[in-house]
Amino acid sequence: MTHVRLTTEGFAVLLAVVAVGLVSTGAARAQSYSLAPTRAADHAAQLETKAADKFVKEDDVLRFINDYRENKTPAQVPGLVKAMVRLGALSDPEKAGVYTGFIAGVIGENQLKAPELIAEMFPMPPVQQVVLIKAIAFSGLPDWKELLEQFVERMPARKVLIGKYLYGDGKTLGELSMDDPFVIDAHWGNYFATGAWEPGIRIISALAWAEDQNDIEKLTIGSMAKWTLASNAARDKNLLDLAKVQMNHQDETVRRQLREVIEAAELYEIGRLREDALKRIDALRAGGPQNARDWSKWGNYGTTALALGCVVASVLGQVQFGIPCVVGGALSTAAVNYLGPERTR
Repeated sequence: MTHVRLTTEGFAVLLAVVAVGLVSTGAARAQSYSLAPTRAADHAAQLETKAADKFVKEDDVLRFINDYRENKTPAQVPGLVKAMVRLGALSDPEKAGVYTGFIAGVIGENQLKAPELIAEMFPMPPVQQVVLIKAIAFSGLPDWKELLEQFVERMPARKVLIGKYLYGDGKTLGELSMDDPFVIDAHWGNYFATGAWEPGIRIISALAWAEDQNDIEKLTIGSMAKWTLASNAARDKNLLDLAKVQMNHQDETVRRQLREVIEAAELYEIGRLREDALKRIDALRAGGPQNARDWSKWGNYGTTALALGCVVASVLGQVQFGIPCVVGGALSTAAVNYLGPERTR
């Protein structure tokens, strides 16, 4: 395959450059991806064509993401990312949490292939590069900064953001607080890529807010975590097993919510969790503090884990949920429409 030959040639050049001490290792690695531009362009064109045939709609992207952890094919992910760009799925990075987390998970599980996989995702418009930069930082690789440095020259418009992650206060996924829909989404994306328990455990930790009586934002985040855990665990034994194991490791507040998640997943009664969340949110808005954000602002956050679970379930014909399956809608938009106070009953 063409990209294998490129890697071999690049390695030879890298050895020669290091031997004469002309540039740093990071620069040498970057140079390895500039070789044979004609063949690289041909390979990129072939990748684009295959992606266009395989991923016609965003539904196709979501199906691939849902199935990936059962049949991991990282070589197809660069084409998937190109399709995300073409379909506009990454046009607003703040609404691309699921996709960011998914790309991060694939990069993290393929450390040796990561430079090659990332190189094949280019060219990429500057706005969408934000997603890729965060995905590299969120990958969990011990050398993620060195990996990001290799692609600085490919993303000149994003030097400020890259500098924030390399030298500033840019946080990795594990360092981010869970009180943000984007972070919940990113953890779901990571789980869909890896099937690992770590992102699931962090989502479970947000259940502590599902009965918060003082902060409507945290109550909504906790309700989102609860609904998405139940809806995904209903069709994912690995996730259901994780929930049961965590019953022995979480505090009583989380265990109460987790018990309801497990029961709803096993009985396929996801709708009642939504109804319970609606009652709690309405009650807090009616008699609680007034320091919550304007609900309309919530529509500016994360790609939907809610919609993702709903879309996949409808595709598989397994679960009927209580909200419409809207591809590409925001997680918080779903909350506004179906957990928000202005909804029509």
